[in-house]
Amino acid sequence: MSTLIAGVDEAGRGPLAGPVAVAAVILDPANPVDGLDDSKRLSEARRERLFPLILQRALAWHIELVMPEEIDRLNILEATLAGMRRSLQALSPAATEALIDGNRLPGDLPCPARTIVGGDGIEPAIGAASILAKVSRDRYMRVLHLRHPQYGFDAHKGYPTPFHLDALQQHGPCPEHRRSFAPVRRHLQADLLSPGAP
Repeated sequence: MSTLIAGVDEAGRGPLAGPVAVAAVILDPANPVDGLDDSKRLSEARRERLFPLILQRALAWHIELVMPEEIDRLNILEATLAGMRRSLQALSPAATEALIDGNRLPGDLPCPARTIVGGDGIEPAIGAASILAKVSRDRYMRVLHLRHPQYGFDAHKGYPTPFHLDALQQHGPCPEHRRSFAPVRRHLQADLLSPGAP
């Protein structure tokens, strides 16, 4: 049986709002994608050009969005690991080995796996997963901006920029904010302690 190596990576662990996106990709050695790299090193236009090529040429891929409710329930690390596990479980054909960016290995995986720190810039399959995760999450945040334009999600994608923190202070959190993250939690606690609180 041939070896099917899946690369796994995530995007969006640090933002105050929106999902963390996790992707798993099995590349086809006979149909390579040129220019793969850590998504953070690529321009948005370059990521958008590579995204459909990866989907077309990969042997298998899956993108998992782990929503704020699960992040708040589990914590961001455990929610990310759960997303990695589900991404690998969803691949068809199934991976025979997984290469996971970072230094934490999810438990209960469907195949042997190892971690690679900085793997998105070293292993093409992890780079491909990085691009799928980043583009998917950015697209989600642009849609979210249409629902909640006051926060500027299209610009900062949920990261704690000064504009986002000011908007959070002015408008309070929306349903897509991660309530377990300190700036959001502080705002909710302040509301509870305010004189007008029920």
